[in-house]
Amino acid sequence: MKAYKAAIFDMDGTLTDTLADLHESVNEMLANYGFPLKTLDEVRQFVGNGAKKLMIRSLPAEKSEFVDEALKFYNDCYARNCLKKVKPYAGIMELLRALEAKKIPMGICTNKQHFAAVEIAEKTLAPIKFGYVSGDEPGQPRKPDPTRALAGAKLFGVAPEDVAYFGDTAVDMQTAINAGFLAIGVTWGFRPRSELENSGAEIIIDYPTEILERITF
Repeated sequence: MKAYKAAIFDMDGTLTDTLADLHESVNEMLANYGFPLKTLDEVRQFVGNGAKKLMIRSLPAEKSEFVDEALKFYNDCYARNCLKKVKPYAGIMELLRALEAKKIPMGICTNKQHFAAVEIAEKTLAPIKFGYVSGDEPGQPRKPDPTRALAGAKLFGVAPEDVAYFGDTAVDMQTAINAGFLAIGVTWGFRPRSELENSGAEIIIDYPTEILERITF
């Protein structure tokens, strides 16, 4: 069985359950403008392509001119809220500790705002140390563009075919495929198994500790 030399993870819906804080921030933004609020399940479907796309999906269709203004307001809200209710999924810390014990380089490549990705990695996922954390920043491409994911592999000195990439959405599976990584879908996040199956997941995992049973590092 092939042994993989590095692990790169999506964040929202993969390592951490961030949905409650995202939902609160979206509705804080919508309430500020007097727009209809969104349910938790609606926000669950809206996330995955970055904060600006989240604004486009959350705002009323006829209010597209508010997108940039809404994004600025939302970013301020999420900066206040991003650590309120966030938590690692059950089994994630055990998985990360096991990989760390094996000296496997680990990284995070996410479409959430870079400032929030770094803060959550450093505080919610402590004491795990990630070799790199890459979130959405101006001038950088968003997933499924593989540029930022491949930068992590290069930083680790690992060939793309030796990287296992974990995510919970079609965007994540497309990113892994575009980068030449092993595309591993996880079912505990924000999207159904069918989305992972239909977007090219090579392996689908139902619980974090199952990863070490099915993938060799």
